[in-house]
Amino acid sequence: MANIEGSSIRLRAVEPDDAEVMYEWENDIAIWSVSGTTEPFSRDQIAIFTSSQLDKDIFRTGQLRLMIETLDHRAIGAVDLFEFDPLNRRAGVGILIHDPDLRGQGYGADTLRTLEVYVRRFLGLHQLWCNVGAKNTASLRLFRGAGYDEVGRKRDWQWSCEGYCDEIMLQKILE
Repeated sequence: MANIEGSSIRLRAVEPDDAEVMYEWENDIAIWSVSGTTEPFSRDQIAIFTSSQLDKDIFRTGQLRLMIETLDHRAIGAVDLFEFDPLNRRAGVGILIHDPDLRGQGYGADTLRTLEVYVRRFLGLHQLWCNVGAKNTASLRLFRGAGYDEVGRKRDWQWSCEGYCDEIMLQKILE
């Protein structure tokens, strides 16, 4: 897959060299509540994942991870398409900008705009959707600002050591 460029970011395929940064991100317990992670990943597990991405096809696996990097080639996060449904032309989307200092600077919004161009043009998608914890105000602001509408709320859906939290489902019909 060629690189897909936005105004401030580039989306690209996962490379084996991404294993170390992905190891750091996936083992950051500060984001486990958002990613659904409950245990650490080993370097071997991450290396196997990154190597396996070389021959993945979203039409076979139903998922795709793209690295988010700045235009100067610095990896800052990842965006995932999952539950890809080619019949109904939709997929779920999840996004991570790992460094808290880089959040809120437009990288996430540019990632969503760039991803939407890609999925319309190359995958023929009609819609994207996401599930966001009701307490995750930054992600809710990001997706709502990108034109995603709230279409449902699951009560007490996500558990953490702080208790239960609602999960909000958002959806965007792509024009």
